[in-house]
Amino acid sequence: MIRLSEIAGICGGTLRGPDVAIGEEAFIDSRAVVRGGLFCAFHGETSDGHEHVAAALAAGAGAALVDDPGAVGDASPLVIVPDVRDAMGALAADHIRRLRENLAVIGVTGSVGKTTTKDLIAAVLPGPTVATRGSLNNEIGLPLTALRATPETRFLVLEMGADKLGDIDYLTSLVPPDIAVVLAVARAHLGVFGGIEQIARAKSEIVRGLRPGGIAVLNADDARASAMATLPPGPVVRFGREPRDPDDAVTVSASDVELDSLGHASFTLGDPGGTARVHLGLVGEHHVTNALAAAAVAFALHVPRDDVARALSGRAASSPHRMAVSTRDDGITVIDDAYNANPDSMAAALRALQVLGRGRRTVAVIGAMLELGVAEEEEHVAVGTLANELGVDLLIAIGGLAARAGRQLPADRVRFCADLDEARAAAHENLRSGDVVLFKASNGSRVWKLADEWAGNR
Repeated sequence: MIRLSEIAGICGGTLRGPDVAIGEEAFIDSRAVVRGGLFCAFHGETSDGHEHVAAALAAGAGAALVDDPGAVGDASPLVIVPDVRDAMGALAADHIRRLRENLAVIGVTGSVGKTTTKDLIAAVLPGPTVATRGSLNNEIGLPLTALRATPETRFLVLEMGADKLGDIDYLTSLVPPDIAVVLAVARAHLGVFGGIEQIARAKSEIVRGLRPGGIAVLNADDARASAMATLPPGPVVRFGREPRDPDDAVTVSASDVELDSLGHASFTLGDPGGTARVHLGLVGEHHVTNALAAAAVAFALHVPRDDVARALSGRAASSPHRMAVSTRDDGITVIDDAYNANPDSMAAALRALQVLGRGRRTVAVIGAMLELGVAEEEEHVAVGTLANELGVDLLIAIGGLAARAGRQLPADRVRFCADLDEARAAAHENLRSGDVVLFKASNGSRVWKLADEWAGNR
């Protein structure tokens, strides 16, 4: 518990109302109240949290954090601050400083695989763990996660995303990690960053932001991630696939990778002490990399290899819209990987569709990959070329960018749709029992709405 006067002191605010003690967990959605917690009123794109302060307090919030007191009437108790975002960051930083003696912080970044890897890391850690929910990986999500930690928490797993240079610098300034994981530097947000070297620079901020003596866990199979080994203030643990260049030491490795008929990968996990077999419940060979990253973190924390292998084996997707596979009553198998997309993750999803759909009819429902800048046409053409090469039986392309992919397939294997409504109709018209259908696009394309419908989530 923390008194409101303490909160005001930490974030440079003033108190309105009684100086009560409240829980330290914060929330931003007045529809999902943390009873006794702190409601943080953000100015969103479509809604202003200040409009919901009264409702949050009535529903059980302990207090509200606001920067526009004139918009909340006579509501109380409040902590009034110059900027809610900055105040939340200050609260999170102070909160973790007070817990730090018995807490290890693991930060995870990369262009692909962050959320799945974060979930796998949380699964292999041997003590009370708090991890980012979903993909709350920005300047709002990270404080929300950090403030969920308690004195009993031993591990804090933080997904860290970046839309521009400096984003991860800011996140690590709030909560410097003890272990920093870099998965890959891929072609995501090219239009924002202006090139892949700038993306690499942004991802490297997590390594530069380590605590003194902190450990960098780097993907040896990604040249740009591996090159960050010169940056950290402490040890480096590399993970990667074998066989490898003998001059490029890999501490945690995967060998003898196999895929079963459902697309689940198994592999031999190796570290300097020996090997163990892992059988993933995740769909797609690309998840071997994510599992290796989790195993490398566990190795850095001295978790026994056999315990790690057991924790990873059978592990399925924990967060929504990430290679979640389900089979409907009508016999259609749905692969929902619609949370986000870039050229590398799109290619991985199409290859997973090919494996899972062997002997069956395969359908890919794709929308745009956003924020690719001048590379957008080239990258969408490449996706369509790959879909054709892999033998996707039907491509449902939603919108103008996806249409560029669709033009790489014969006319009888593609349906062009202007929007989600047309795609919904095309799916209902063309999908039939026994098909395997993939839903994939950038989050802003909202293809996840169709995935939810077909997977029976709404």
